[in-house]
Amino acid sequence: MTRSDLVEELASRFGQLTHRDAEYAVKTILDAMSDALVRGHRIEIRGFGSFSINRRPPRMGRNPRSGESVHIPEKRVPHFKPGKALREAVDKRTAADSAAGPRG
Repeated sequence: MTRSDLVEELASRFGQLTHRDAEYAVKTILDAMSDALVRGHRIEIRGFGSFSINRRPPRMGRNPRSGESVHIPEKRVPHFKPGKALREAVDKRTAADSAAGPRG
């Protein structure tokens, strides 16, 4: 699902929202989530999951072409951990799909 798919879904579910309003709502939510992560905050959406920041320590890597050692600096990267309800729903759905057999 892409951002535009999300906007379309929101606009179709809520008839009182124009496409522009749905686009603005999705943009506002995603911007708020991005800003929170940039500030180092954790985002928790019950039943869906949580977003947090993981620290990757500095390390020595290797340039695959020349073989020389390269210093890779510390990074902070976003991390998503799915909630129990989401994990169970995905597992249940994929189990049902695989039991139905191959699609063709």
